[in-house]
Amino acid sequence: MEPGHQGWGGRGVWRRGIVLALCSVLTALVMLAHGHIPNAIGNLGSLVDTFLPWVGVLIPVLLLLGLIRKSATALIAVVLPVAVWLNLFGGLLTDKTAATGGDLTVATHNVNADNPDPSATARDVAASGADVLALEELKASEVPTYERALSSTYEHHAVVGTVGLWSKYPLSEVRAVDIRLGWKRAMRATVAAPAGRVAVYVAHLPSVRVKLEAGFTARQRDKSADALGEAIAGERLANVVLLGDLNGTMNDRALRAVTSQMRSTQGLWGAGSDSAGRRRFRWPGSIRSW
Repeated sequence: MEPGHQGWGGRGVWRRGIVLALCSVLTALVMLAHGHIPNAIGNLGSLVDTFLPWVGVLIPVLLLLGLIRKSATALIAVVLPVAVWLNLFGGLLTDKTAATGGDLTVATHNVNADNPDPSATARDVAASGADVLALEELKASEVPTYERALSSTYEHHAVVGTVGLWSKYPLSEVRAVDIRLGWKRAMRATVAAPAGRVAVYVAHLPSVRVKLEAGFTARQRDKSADALGEAIAGERLANVVLLGDLNGTMNDRALRAVTSQMRSTQGLWGAGSDSAGRRRFRWPGSIRSW
């Protein structure tokens, strides 16, 4: 072996890659202790909560760099963030639809107000096989298009503001839900499902922004989440489903008003991929859930 050549033999394989190993440990610690990261500066804790599942993209990068450096220390250290990520999110990638429980299939989709082909979108979401389908960001001028495209699959539907609900079962007690925005982006309806009545909420919470001078800005989203949580807490029906675009993940502490009183259907009964076989963090399932 030529002098200075870095191979897999000798003690150098353990001495190299110490910085990479520390990065792996730090990545694991961030995932484990994300709830203790304060929001005092730029709402940093909530930002980390929101993007926590995507911290996992660092793992293959650390693995690749460890291989390039030919460092046994770095490669062994990568095991730590892998184990933590799988413990937190691995269950979301498995298919639990064959398990017992879950007699109502639901789906939600933000159709995008600027959607160039709403008819195709409607056909795609109808093909999901969901019994109850929620759509967000409905443009008033395109609502008739969705109604026509979905009418053969869903006999019942209701639209409130920019959100709508399509169902194979009768709907009643449809009303807007005030999430403190000044316009209608949330609704509630009772679905007469075969196993009993279910209160279904559909909500599109405000967007969040990451700004250099202000950090993670989500004040309006957080206020709307609190209002939505209050509405759900006052629900008289025992079975409740929340569908929609929450502009956050179930890890985000700012959504605790909602997540503290509901369960993720993805974690309990969800599929690990969509109808095209693509892995997703999705929430199809049944009750009391979101």
